[in-house]
Amino acid sequence: MKQWAIIGASGAIGAAFTRQLAVQGEAVRVYAFSRRGTRFEQPNIIQGSIDLTDEASVREAAAMASEEGALDGVILATGILHADDLAPEKSLKDISAESFARVFAMNTIGPALVMKHFLPALQREEKAVFAALSARVGSISDNYLGGWYAYRASKAALNMLIKNASIEMARRYKQAVIVGLHPGTVDSPLSKPFQAHVAPDHLFAAEYSASRMLAVLEKLTPADSGKCVAYDGAEILP
Repeated sequence: MKQWAIIGASGAIGAAFTRQLAVQGEAVRVYAFSRRGTRFEQPNIIQGSIDLTDEASVREAAAMASEEGALDGVILATGILHADDLAPEKSLKDISAESFARVFAMNTIGPALVMKHFLPALQREEKAVFAALSARVGSISDNYLGGWYAYRASKAALNMLIKNASIEMARRYKQAVIVGLHPGTVDSPLSKPFQAHVAPDHLFAAEYSASRMLAVLEKLTPADSGKCVAYDGAEILP
């Protein structure tokens, strides 16, 4: 029995990951966690709640997911770029401590707590994967446009957390693959306000992006741990 945990299963990409893993058959059990919950028809999907801003909630979710045995994979498909009362900064004058704290809570601090409680639940004997959705805009070397201060910084910080965790885990979990994943621009609520600037052939359906990322994860080895990798398998440099 292969066991996976998807965190952020109510989002477009998280739901796509959940469905695609579950249809692999009865030999796969998928734990689908989200804050507001979602419905899945497959009997091998076990639903649970999680709040990344509450460490007790993260700890309880990790305990639930590993109750039947160690996990083969964890995918963290959460993140915030904008909301009704939150917009990505266009310039320095738009920065506020409140918005920075809110973005970092979801994009960096929450994922750090997930790593703390879910990484020890990975199995040690065979390849096990931990992947967190990152973003190309979190690359410092690839930043030519500026702007989006909080989001860029929070994803760059997430990439550092992934690198740090990969180094520590490699000492005891020799088969672990811990990576960031860039999904491309996906047709989802997160990208909706910015899709006018995206070429039609670069705006992906969630199912397509998730399938490409799962194919990438299947090919990665422990030598790739600590990297940020795009949906097409290309490494995104820090």
